[in-house]
Amino acid sequence: MKNTKLSKFWDTLRSSYWFLPTLIAGIAFVLALVLLEIDRSGNAPNWGWLYTGGPDGARAMLSTIASSMATVAGTAFSITIVALQLAASNFGPRLLRNFMQDMGNQIVLGTFLGTFLYCLLVLRNIRGEDFNQFVPQLSITVGMVLAIVSVLVLIYFIHHASTIIQVSQVITDVGRELDRAIDRLFPEQLGHRAQHQRPVGEIPSDFEARSTLVRSQDKGYLQAIDDEELMKIACQTDGLLWLKTQPGKYLISGSPLVSVYPKERYSSALFKKINRVFIFGKERTEQQDIAFPIQQLVEIALRAISPAVNDPFTAIRCIDRLGAGFSQLVQRDFPSPYRYDKFHNLRVIAEPVKLEYLFDCAFSPIRQYAQSDSAVMSHLLDAIALIASHAKTPEQKRALRHHAGMILRGSRQGLSEEWDRQMIEERYQAVLETLDQRQY
Repeated sequence: MKNTKLSKFWDTLRSSYWFLPTLIAGIAFVLALVLLEIDRSGNAPNWGWLYTGGPDGARAMLSTIASSMATVAGTAFSITIVALQLAASNFGPRLLRNFMQDMGNQIVLGTFLGTFLYCLLVLRNIRGEDFNQFVPQLSITVGMVLAIVSVLVLIYFIHHASTIIQVSQVITDVGRELDRAIDRLFPEQLGHRAQHQRPVGEIPSDFEARSTLVRSQDKGYLQAIDDEELMKIACQTDGLLWLKTQPGKYLISGSPLVSVYPKERYSSALFKKINRVFIFGKERTEQQDIAFPIQQLVEIALRAISPAVNDPFTAIRCIDRLGAGFSQLVQRDFPSPYRYDKFHNLRVIAEPVKLEYLFDCAFSPIRQYAQSDSAVMSHLLDAIALIASHAKTPEQKRALRHHAGMILRGSRQGLSEEWDRQMIEERYQAVLETLDQRQY
């Protein structure tokens, strides 16, 4: 993946509430300085709608705008914090990052703060008759325009704040993250990939004897791996690197990261360089971790079917998004773990993402917690039938058949009514028919 570290840095900035508001405030600061300089030079346009009042009126107007913006910005911050608290309690703390990435709230806060800062800078340059009188007409007029824009932004914020915490919007946003992750990661290429998987027999026979482990010097969630840098290291040493982990896992200091071959070509300096290839953080991200948005949808579903909430319809919506995402995923070619350089030399063996593991992440927790809910269990089978209609390989179909069977057996144990069990049986037969329709 190109520019992995830059992408991770941008993702960190995008997830913060300080970067975009600070950037907008900085733009407002520069705008005030430029317009004040234009007013001082006497080159301001002579438009009829420019401010033509005196210094006292200008001070009063800008003071009113600045104080109003400070009040509104404080209110907006308060509403945002309340929305984050509601999201954490209703949907799970792992979803807070999605709300933090919402650019709408960041633009709103930046607009209020930028208008406040602009008015302060212009206000301090207004001079009355006791001094060399100076009323920056263009700057004051732009301040009025910013106030009008801020009013429109406030109207948008009231609507936006009420919609982003709606469960349908939250599920839609996470589903989009899943779709983007699928498009970004599958197929994923590191160096040149051959059309077929390299047979295990072609791996050096003395790999175990002449390789050594590079262990982690950090701890936390592995968020991303700089694939290009890893390939570059392997090519420079004319060696082979075998990854022992993948993004999404929590690692501690000393956890194995990669086996390097042959070990005599790798110095302690290269070990440190390899460690820098692995990007750690305090939480998981979807940058290279396809399981993370899947588990976010599962978390929303599990909270919805908990006895305290008892909202199966929200769980059904999550299952719909999971079914749509997996229907797209099973049509993609999963990358080979064997990665080659441009000369077709094997350089990196990656830790592959297995579709069976992703199915387990999605279906098993919901099945375990919803065995007594016929609506959720039947919808799980509907989702599996939808995925089965797009499945391409025997392995995919075997995994889907396996999960459909577990759902059927779980419903027999959890459902007390024969009619409900019969409905699940019919859905299960529909899954089997779908799986048998397409030939391998």
